Amino acid sequence: MNGLSEWLGAIAPQWLWLTLGVVLAGLEMLLPGYYLIWIALAAILTGILTGAVPLAVSLQVAAFVVLALISVFSARRFLNDNPIVSSDPLMNRRGARLVGQTARVVQAIVHGTGRVHVGDGEWIARGADVSEGEWVRITGTEGATLLVEPVVATPRLEDGRP
Repeated sequence: MNGLSEWLGAIAPQWLWLTLGVVLAGLEMLLPGYYLIWIALAAILTGILTGAVPLAVSLQVAAFVVLALISVFSARRFLNDNPIVSSDPLMNRRGARLVGQTARVVQAIVHGTGRVHVGDGEWIARGADVSEGEWVRITGTEGATLLVEPVVATPRLEDGRP
């Protein structure tokens, strides 16, 4: 342990803080979550402060804690006021992407529940009773269940879809 303390004692404290900041920023890239980057910012600012003004270790730690709290809570407030808007809000909601499409009933919807074929898969569907082979329009989702309504008689396309 004596060798480690000698080695650490030979390094200027600002470089330790700056290295900690860079390591935490790298971890943020590996484990994204918008949290470690603010702690990394506090470590880097502590390193800059320690390089500009020689501080005792206890004051360095106190400055780091204060800067970390300020950066985390400031970022939290900023992100609450200015949320990051997704360019594709339905990206991970496959069922929601199907709303408005038509589907063929593959298991009759009886007492409000059945199965429909849409795209390349079958889905559990809820809605008014519809016999097998009929077409329904997807009106919404509840979890992994599609909400459907019967399609009114309209001219059919070549593949039989309304």
